[in-house]
Amino acid sequence: MDGEFDIVVAGGGIAGLTAGLGAARLGCKTLVLAGDVLGGLLLSIEKIDGVPGFPDGVPGYDLCPMAQEQATAAGAQVVAARLDGLAPANGRWRLSTGEGETIAGAVILATGAQLRQLGLPAEQRLLGRGVSLCASCDAPLVRKRPVAVIGGGDSALQEALTLAEHAERVIVLHRGKALSAQAAYVDRARAHPRIELRFATAVDDILGDDRLTGVRIRDLESGTTAVLDAAALFVYIGLEPATSYLQEQLALDPGGRIPTDARMRTQLRGILAAGIVRSGSPGRAVGAAGEGAAAAVAAHAFLSGGEW
Repeated sequence: MDGEFDIVVAGGGIAGLTAGLGAARLGCKTLVLAGDVLGGLLLSIEKIDGVPGFPDGVPGYDLCPMAQEQATAAGAQVVAARLDGLAPANGRWRLSTGEGETIAGAVILATGAQLRQLGLPAEQRLLGRGVSLCASCDAPLVRKRPVAVIGGGDSALQEALTLAEHAERVIVLHRGKALSAQAAYVDRARAHPRIELRFATAVDDILGDDRLTGVRIRDLESGTTAVLDAAALFVYIGLEPATSYLQEQLALDPGGRIPTDARMRTQLRGILAAGIVRSGSPGRAVGAAGEGAAAAVAAHAFLSGGEW
């Protein structure tokens, strides 16, 4: 992987792969650092809605490999390496990974995010033993049993709808008084006979020794607590942007995301950002793809002598 490239894209999700595709089609020597798992968070989503050309939705595990095929066919090099750090290098940028170092004229950061955790003592201990981060993976294992989902956004309701096709009952636990998900998901969840929505509810503890047996919940209005029986718990309470490699080189917004201008350019000359790691990103696959394409155009313009 050692060498020099016009553009290096960090991230193997839809934003990064689309940026790699766009950069390669513009004639740039392009490298995509796809990370440990191609597709990132989208890989576990059974149906991504709102993508043009897929009226019935498309699984993330299909969409991302298709995007990779397009990027490599256009000439981008895609490698399973993760960005660990970057530093200025005589007007260019040096990127370090577990596979070595490389030099780039411009860098597009599309490193995505990881699911935020509850921080409860048993969460990591019971991960894979009732605590899950992937409904499409584990839904068949909870057939005809009750499960709980924590969260009120798109991901939480998407996973609840997936689980409802298998589980006896799906209880969605949300701290707020209103859901933040798209109206289409909210309407479907409210109408589903096996989905129950509980608002103003917090999870105080995860119960079980070798396997999850239930969760202790608390009504945030009355303060009363109860134990909810559940065969599995799916946690979707938000995202934590993956930006540790920046080592404070860029000022982040209060949510830990990378601020950019409308052309995806950051404060650092030659560094751009796209997808959920970018401040103001809509957090949807089609939006991330658009940002990746825009970042590729802006990076190419910069390398062609454009102002920053």
